Amino acid sequence: MFVILLSYIKPLEIVDQYLAEHASFLDECYRKNYFFVSGRKIPRTGGVILSQLTDRNELEAVIKNDPFNVHQIADYDIIEFSPTKYNPDFSGFIMDKPK
Repeated sequence: MFVILLSYIKPLEIVDQYLAEHASFLDECYRKNYFFVSGRKIPRTGGVILSQLTDRNELEAVIKNDPFNVHQIADYDIIEFSPTKYNPDFSGFIMDKPK
């Protein structure tokens, strides 16, 4: 599982120009079950994505197609973690459940 932290490196006026494309990218990732939650940071300096993918190379290949990456709108900090505790309502998102 991964937490992806996006930090904008362009002004919000530029970010907004690519926001619709980025949203379409996210929609496609949700359809493919790559991501299960995403949203803006507050204050609006970037975003956060949670991914249930378990292969970092696969995730990095997915992120390469994000318009925010393609157009150098944001930097990405990818944090891998192994969930050991979680609310049972989220068990469907946990691919490698602890034994």
